[in-house]
Amino acid sequence: MIANLSIVLAQTAPPPKPPGSGLEMLMPMLFVFAIMYFLMIRPQRKKQQDLEKQIKSLKTGDRVVTSGGIHGVVANVKGDTSTVLSLKIADNVKIEIEKSAVATVLRDEVVSTKA
Repeated sequence: MIANLSIVLAQTAPPPKPPGSGLEMLMPMLFVFAIMYFLMIRPQRKKQQDLEKQIKSLKTGDRVVTSGGIHGVVANVKGDTSTVLSLKIADNVKIEIEKSAVATVLRDEVVSTKA
């Protein structure tokens, strides 16, 4: 009786599926990478390029924040090709920093307040 049951179960089981093609297994991974690219990599790259443009266009009087958190005003840019600029952080206090240390260029935005 047990032997007959095992024969019946063996006959009713569906045949195993052949393994999928490599493309079927690769598609979900490509889809996830595409989503990661458009949600994370592309916006970060655009932000980095915008910061590089702002750093290249620094001029005297621009307000900046360094990667160390120092707020200051650009006092002198040492030439177009130089990587050093002079930053005024207080009265009679100037420091020289690398342009690569600039984390943010603060633009003066007009804020309207209505009373």
